[in-house]
Amino acid sequence: MFMQAGFAMLETGFVRSKNAVHTMMMNLIVYAVGILGFLVLGFAFMFGGTGPLATFGGGAGLNQEWTINLFGHPFGLLGHAGFLLSGVNYDVACFALFMFQVVFMDCYITIPTGAMAERWRFGNFMIFGTLGAIFMYPVFGNWVWGGGWLAKLGSNFALGNGYVDFAGSTVVHAMGGLTALVGAWMIGPRIGKFGKDKKPNAIPGHDIPIAMLGAYILAFGWFGFNSGSTLAGGDLRLAVVAVNTMLASCAGALSALAFMKKTTGKWDAPMSTNGFLAGLVAITAPCAFVSAWAAVVIGLIAGVIVCAGVIFVERVLKVDDPVGAVAVHGCNGLWGGLALGIFADGTYGKGFNGVDHAVRGLLFGGADQFLAQVIGVITCVVFNLIGSYILFKLISKIIPMRVTAQEEEMGLDLAEMGISAYPDYEVAHTS
Repeated sequence: MFMQAGFAMLETGFVRSKNAVHTMMMNLIVYAVGILGFLVLGFAFMFGGTGPLATFGGGAGLNQEWTINLFGHPFGLLGHAGFLLSGVNYDVACFALFMFQVVFMDCYITIPTGAMAERWRFGNFMIFGTLGAIFMYPVFGNWVWGGGWLAKLGSNFALGNGYVDFAGSTVVHAMGGLTALVGAWMIGPRIGKFGKDKKPNAIPGHDIPIAMLGAYILAFGWFGFNSGSTLAGGDLRLAVVAVNTMLASCAGALSALAFMKKTTGKWDAPMSTNGFLAGLVAITAPCAFVSAWAAVVIGLIAGVIVCAGVIFVERVLKVDDPVGAVAVHGCNGLWGGLALGIFADGTYGKGFNGVDHAVRGLLFGGADQFLAQVIGVITCVVFNLIGSYILFKLISKIIPMRVTAQEEEMGLDLAEMGISAYPDYEVAHTS
């Protein structure tokens, strides 16, 4: 849960001072609207068909899944039990699952606030935060973690253990990063970001140290994010998960640092920070299934991917992403999903998704698992790009997505919040 503070500081440090309160407010209010939306509908859609829970003595209320039959097998599409945590789901096991899973959802809906910062109208953002928690995140989440059709690729079609994502490289991060890509593309670049020649101009953040501190907080929270995903205090695999998480973050920071030093001749602090986070994102799916050397390799590749991703998004796609969220979460979330299918070594995961063998990737004879991962990653991309576009289009019919040019030039702190983050500084600067 404390990761939300990390996201808030990271994003706020990477934007200009005139938008600091607005960015912080998005990170505060997304927590509120997201959790309430998840309570009312999202949790039931995502986990309503999971079946009896093992936590705190068990709960049998989450036992309803909408399915269709294809190729002679049931395809789970959406749960429909657990609305408002009421009735039979007024139960300690269900509440415990909700408490843990709700902060994963919160990470998903927070990621676009960084990519769309400095020009996103607050009312439009609030509707997105609510609907993202109700629909976008729970649907794909059900397919992977709620017993849906991607999880059943193993038991139904003998594709390894089905699609596996231990703690959310794709379910949380790729989903958030791809939604951020669609949103940032639709809302358009900040005024002055691209010149008449279409080349990007740098718009530096106002407080890089606070952004870096936010990354440290995120890294600390990631130990709970990944290790807690064993969902059982007695599963000592959490030690492997925690160490792999740490190793990948270190490797990602160093490879991004080296890449930028080679490219620009400078020790790039913002990009090294994003490389640090990229390693964390990439290891999130495979963290329980790989050895230490593989975690380092996954992180090293992630650090390069984030640098190349930022350049590609900005210079090729011409999309303005102030914090690099698309590259950090989108690109490396997808890499994490594929990395599991390559590096999982068969030492853990027996029984995952109802399959009676451990998770084994391509390098260890698991070509079928790699195929399952490819199917899951492609599904994530297609579902998200189409779904996010439709969602933003619908929301914009209610409240326009972008503030006016005058409001953007003024800064959204004064234009939308009616307050400045640094009033003394602003007065002195104006004088």
